[in-house]
Amino acid sequence: MHYAYIGLGHLGGKLASCLLRAGFALTVHDRDRAAADPLIAAGAAWAATPREAAAEVDAVITCLPSPAATQAVLTGKDGVLAGLRAGGTWIEMSTLDRDSIVHFAAMAEACGVRTLECPVTGGVHLAAVGKVTVLVGGDADLFTQHRPALAAMGREILHMGPLGSAAVMKVITNMLAFIHLVACGEALMLAKRGGLDLAQAFHAIRASSGNSFVHETEGQLILNGSYDIDFTMALANKDLGFALGFAREFGVPLDLAALAAETFRRATAAFGEGAQSTMVVKLLEDALGTPLRAAGFPAKLTA
Repeated sequence: MHYAYIGLGHLGGKLASCLLRAGFALTVHDRDRAAADPLIAAGAAWAATPREAAAEVDAVITCLPSPAATQAVLTGKDGVLAGLRAGGTWIEMSTLDRDSIVHFAAMAEACGVRTLECPVTGGVHLAAVGKVTVLVGGDADLFTQHRPALAAMGREILHMGPLGSAAVMKVITNMLAFIHLVACGEALMLAKRGGLDLAQAFHAIRASSGNSFVHETEGQLILNGSYDIDFTMALANKDLGFALGFAREFGVPLDLAALAAETFRRATAAFGEGAQSTMVVKLLEDALGTPLRAAGFPAKLTA
């Protein structure tokens, strides 16, 4: 299988590297050529446009920041669908809403191209070593065909069902992560203002029934003060917006998600759309004039 990978940001670049290390033939494209340079040095081929990237491969993988970015890469005279042969596969690893992935898949089908949605969860530090969880939506036979490539990028590969099902599941996992992040900040602040040693408080929570993946990972970056999770406020707002959209569609009141979304909106106003999503906790730190810092925690996460 020869794959093209389009979208080499914090996440996409790491996942593309996993494909190369596993021995897959790989062509890459990104609006920023410099993002592709490490992959090219490792053996990937460069394509100047999405169409050129798609023209000589069996499948195109995209990992992009928004539905609008996905549409721009797919369509037009230089888009993926103008280059990918009939019978090829488009694999979308971005986090999209269900309606968008179904709509884009219909566009692909009209060009004779089949679609898999494969958003991932676990964080950039796990993507770097191929240990993310991959959530798959699409036909079972297509999933089987591309499972070796997915297994090169992820440790646990879960087929959620037809197209759209992985989009719903990914939004649910991100919604939980953002709620946990706000809660993590509040818990650490209670410990700090209660006079506890924050490092010991972190370890106590991690060993308790109140632990979460977010506490174990992003909690360390809060205590370090770097907040450097490689995920922006803009992306968090997008994903929480998807969750609240599903709430309206499915008739489910999401009180905690709504509160988290409002907190992230305030954090975005304070720190900017490009700020690290983990900085949502800094709202509370700044409001109370109490930084949450402890020695011995890393500035970046490693697997």
